[in-house]
Amino acid sequence: MKSADLLFWLLLIVGTYLGLVAYWLTATALFGPSVERARLTYASRPVGSTLLGLLLFLPFLAFGKIAPGPLKLLVAVVLGALLLLALVGSAGLADKIGAGLPMPPDATQPWKRVLRGGAVLGLLFVTPGLGWFGVLPLTLASGLGTFLLSRWTTPPLGVPVAPAIVGGDPQR
Repeated sequence: MKSADLLFWLLLIVGTYLGLVAYWLTATALFGPSVERARLTYASRPVGSTLLGLLLFLPFLAFGKIAPGPLKLLVAVVLGALLLLALVGSAGLADKIGAGLPMPPDATQPWKRVLRGGAVLGLLFVTPGLGWFGVLPLTLASGLGTFLLSRWTTPPLGVPVAPAIVGGDPQR
């Protein structure tokens, strides 16, 4: 392998890594409540989110292979839109990982949680083989599923959830 080939692959991997972290930070800045709901959904339904995301991604990937010429463009546009939603949802995973690595300024600068979690999550993708073909696709699939599940199942942030009353009148 020539040094030019080595440099090409190194820059491709580093660029992808930095690009993913940048997408997660941008999603946090622009769609903070959605990322927060995705983080809460990751805490409660990680497997269901992944299965839903796979259920949505795989048919489009399969149809994209067999689609005739003009429909391939439509499939590519739909896959691109799903990928953007998956990146917003997976920012919730980066936020959840970053919350597990707490630092004092997190209360005033919550984006630093996403930066830390995204750095760790992105390093998982760098692992040859397993990271590229296992962790990255599952993370994107779970991101899409989490984004959609958080829309359907997680109450909007700031809205108090009524406590469940068990055993009768709450006034007693």
